[in-house]
Amino acid sequence: MPNVDVQVECPVYDSFRVQQVAGMFDVPLQDKARERFHLEMPELGDDWSIGLIVGPSGSGKSTVARKLFGDRLYQNRAWADDRAVVDQLGDRPIKDITGMFTAVGFSSPPSWVKPYRVLSGGEQFRCDLARALIEGQQDQVVAFDEFTSVVDRNVARVVSAAIAKGIRRNRIGCRFVAVTCHYDVTEWLTPDWIVDMASSTFQRRCLQRPSIELKVFRCRRSAWRLFARHHYLSGSLSGFARCFLATWEGNPVAFCATLSLIGRKNRWRISRMVTLPDYQGIGLGMTLAETVADFHRREGHRLNITASHPAVIAHCRRSPRWRTVSVQRTGSKHTERFVAGYRGSAGRAVVSFEYRGA
Repeated sequence: MPNVDVQVECPVYDSFRVQQVAGMFDVPLQDKARERFHLEMPELGDDWSIGLIVGPSGSGKSTVARKLFGDRLYQNRAWADDRAVVDQLGDRPIKDITGMFTAVGFSSPPSWVKPYRVLSGGEQFRCDLARALIEGQQDQVVAFDEFTSVVDRNVARVVSAAIAKGIRRNRIGCRFVAVTCHYDVTEWLTPDWIVDMASSTFQRRCLQRPSIELKVFRCRRSAWRLFARHHYLSGSLSGFARCFLATWEGNPVAFCATLSLIGRKNRWRISRMVTLPDYQGIGLGMTLAETVADFHRREGHRLNITASHPAVIAHCRRSPRWRTVSVQRTGSKHTERFVAGYRGSAGRAVVSFEYRGA
């Protein structure tokens, strides 16, 4: 990849107000306005996964990205208003589509079946990322302009960490280049190289992501109200549930509830586990679940989780802390009718795991 030397220009249209501005602020007028951007940049080679082009507005980020990556600089396109977002990522197997949604932190099945226009700003941004990345697998590199510009900075950090995690663990099958004016994503994205357009410098580096410190404690059932609508099954919660809340920097981020298994001494199960959409994709839910599981083990309990969500199943299968108990491709055939608000798994493929600790 050669050094970059780009000149951009645009016409200056003469008018009375243009002349007024030129006179008021001593702006020299020419037929065309010109800007030149120069960057000494070595060959990148193949030994990288994530890049970052960062700098203030007007510093030439998009111009340089377009020069370096051409058509691989993703151009956002409109989403159809009359189709679910899960139907708009091309002719891919559903496993690939939901896997990419999960990899960018868009892990809410109820939102997958909605049209783009009704989603929150953070969810829309993740949909754009998922489409860019799934299309970028064909070219092996995707550059994404205005990265995190439309979301708040908490979402920006979480999305950056989710993408870095997905790429480093080979769940996202392409290299990624973020183009942004926000320097705060740098340590969360952990890029292999950085172009800083403010100083026109290039450097290779791989930062260590900041640690995320969760606080977990028992909570009242009323905390469920914040999480209920984000649960992919029923929004109900048993009156017998033990409830746990995780907070990050003082903000509630994840909820977990457990229930004892009727007729089975010292046997419990996770009945509800939800991470708020803005914080999905970096493993906070499973961190909470394992913290809760350790709490139960200290009380002499065995604890299970039964899940159909691909992210939960993938984590439990990889982790030595969990062992597979059963795989039911059509769900459970029995129903605990005497448990208020219980919804069985009939018709859904589910996998059950038992927690066995570190």
